[in-house]
Amino acid sequence: MDRPLEGYRIIDLGQIYNGPYCSLLLALLGAEVIKVEPLRGEIVRHRDPVSLMPYPYLMLNSSKKSVTLNLKHKQGKAIFRQLVEKGDVVLENYAVGVMERLGFGYDDLKEINPGIIYACSSGYGRGGPYSHYSAMDITVQAVSGVMAITGYPDMPPVKAGPAISDFTSGIHLYAALVTALLRRERTGKGCMVEVSMHDAMYPSLTSNLGSYYQKGHVVPRTANRHGGLAVAPYNVYPTSDGWMAIFCATDAHWPLLCKLMGREDLLADDRFANTVGRSQSMEEIDAIVSAWSQQYTRNDLNNTLIEAGVPCGPVLTLDEVADDPHLKQRQMIIDLDHPVKGPVKVIGCPLKFYNEDGALQVDVLPAPAIGQHNDEVYTSLLDYSPADLERLRTEGVI
Repeated sequence: MDRPLEGYRIIDLGQIYNGPYCSLLLALLGAEVIKVEPLRGEIVRHRDPVSLMPYPYLMLNSSKKSVTLNLKHKQGKAIFRQLVEKGDVVLENYAVGVMERLGFGYDDLKEINPGIIYACSSGYGRGGPYSHYSAMDITVQAVSGVMAITGYPDMPPVKAGPAISDFTSGIHLYAALVTALLRRERTGKGCMVEVSMHDAMYPSLTSNLGSYYQKGHVVPRTANRHGGLAVAPYNVYPTSDGWMAIFCATDAHWPLLCKLMGREDLLADDRFANTVGRSQSMEEIDAIVSAWSQQYTRNDLNNTLIEAGVPCGPVLTLDEVADDPHLKQRQMIIDLDHPVKGPVKVIGCPLKFYNEDGALQVDVLPAPAIGQHNDEVYTSLLDYSPADLERLRTEGVI
């Protein structure tokens, strides 16, 4: 199967996680992604100042080309304009106003290439009272309300472990960008698409906000319980060697769990007859389930619950996830031989495509060194000569 985005060229100014995850998806699905980096490389490279190839960079920049370009240099600006002329998309996740100060806001870019898709992401977007706030994943988690609802009610708020603001906004940016390409196919018109990290987090609060709107008051942090305290059992329960997430999503699951626990007597208790009633007796239900679950090993309990049809999930440790056989079979963990770092594991594509020939097989190439593709891109795409490139290097342009 042809990769669905083959033929599209992305001029990628993404940095750290947000933009690079978006462009990783684009690259894995066939787009030519030209990563335009400062002469010293993008920010995340410097987490390993020796190799400039830290693992986060390796994981998020597979299958891309890297060129270096000084966008503050007059000649660098001219070269960037040439790249824009040849591109379908310009992608960036700088702070609001940076591209305009460089002379490459959307109004500037569409003069160069009227069909260009300008895809941008920032912490809080281009309008609103927060637009000037500085933004990293933790600050967006704070302002969005995610931290306020994460943790235990008698402890300080904590951030979610993963960089959810960065990656959620990167996914939304991919969706906006590809939608804009579809629109251009139909109308011939380019446009600007924008995703703020803050906007992208808001829908994830549906359980918590739904409870607030319905009850008219803020529910305290619920730890591992349902965000709206509307489902029970719904928690992480102890086993003899770990933890197990168990919940009864519907009233049909509760009898199945009671039978497993040998507590059919609970089915006669009117307090537990439905989800609403059980959610008002969470402490008692959690104590009952915990007393039962801790008699089992994590794996035995998982198998027992799955066989019975009770929703569950073992709490896997990070070292287990790092070598997860399911993720390997799903081609999410990809083993590569990197020319600088040797054997590495990188991220596969979570977007799966199937047709009558089966699943799309995604070939993943190692993340590039800084400026690895300078000669290829600048000579074959922009017609610069080797002598031109040597002069540009001497002048600090590339």
